[in-house]
Amino acid sequence: MGCVRWAFRCGSWTPTGSDWLFSARCVQREEKDRIGQFVFAKDAKSAMAGRLLLRKFVCERMGIPWSEIRLERSPRGKPYLAAPLKVQTSPEPPSWSFNLSHQGDYAVLAAQQGVQVGVDIMKITMPGSSSVPEFFRIMTRQFTAYEWSVIQSGGLVHQQLAAFYRHWALKESFIKAIGTGLGFNLQRVEFHLSSEPLTQKYALRQTKMHLDEEEDDDWVFEETLLDTDHHVAVALGPADSAVRPLRPCLPPPTSFTLLSFSDLIASASPLTEEDPACWDSFKMKAEAPQRQKETHASK
Repeated sequence: MGCVRWAFRCGSWTPTGSDWLFSARCVQREEKDRIGQFVFAKDAKSAMAGRLLLRKFVCERMGIPWSEIRLERSPRGKPYLAAPLKVQTSPEPPSWSFNLSHQGDYAVLAAQQGVQVGVDIMKITMPGSSSVPEFFRIMTRQFTAYEWSVIQSGGLVHQQLAAFYRHWALKESFIKAIGTGLGFNLQRVEFHLSSEPLTQKYALRQTKMHLDEEEDDDWVFEETLLDTDHHVAVALGPADSAVRPLRPCLPPPTSFTLLSFSDLIASASPLTEEDPACWDSFKMKAEAPQRQKETHASK
């Protein structure tokens, strides 16, 4: 069963003009135009890295030539392959599921054969316009009473925020895997965290999910740290034809591989002519909103 876990650090990526122009040529025209509409360079870089990650995965792991890849979005925004790979082996291999997330300083991709996949990354940050207690009050309805007891059991504010974002990433990974979107009541899912501390070295699979107050053994959740501030959760659920229970069928958990820009474009080939205006537009963008800059500088 194939498995991919890739990460790219967008926050420290300072593309040259040739880097950005080449990247823009290697994504679909409508995606290039969408990326160009972002107000801040940080968001444009994250979106560009995400599209390159997806195309690299489809090209290298699914065997579709870069120029033949056609990615589209579901009504709820989940990317999917519009022109699936023609099966050349018999019996048909398990289909791939893939998902992408970008937040904070990273873009991440998780993909696996034979299961549903959702991934979410969260950076531990201070609330922008309110105190931590007020921020928690606003978010009350997104978590169960048990989850709030765990989140607020940390002695330090940073510990409470870390627990908050850990729970949030788990919930988002599940929602993204099932493709439900904003209509799902997040209090239906409750996470019981592993007591083993998270690490950058390997992924944990001990956390359990309760769905509608009953433990759900059909889903497996991998958790890892990319660095001390970035938590990643990967949700793995049974595909329609998957054998249950899922856990014994999965390969050992894999930590995320950090890719360089050279890795990101290793298989890329241009789809469109060079458009100098997209670099002119990009280099005029501020890196991030002023508040984000100040928060980063104060750390």
